[in-house]
Amino acid sequence: MSIDARIRELDRRHRSLETELRDALAHPSSEDIAIRDIKRRKLRIKEEIEALRSRARPAA
Repeated sequence: MSIDARIRELDRRHRSLETELRDALAHPSSEDIAIRDIKRRKLRIKEEIEALRSRARPAA
């Protein structure tokens, strides 16, 4: 898988987690641990996207 394709896939997963997080926050019965887990997964994906983008940029 190319770096661009991986970034697109991670971006899609990040958006999906954002939707999942919004849904969890909208329901007061959602557990804090589940919300924390979603946020943690989003952050990992964001960090991986940023790392891939920095590798994909040409050296100046």
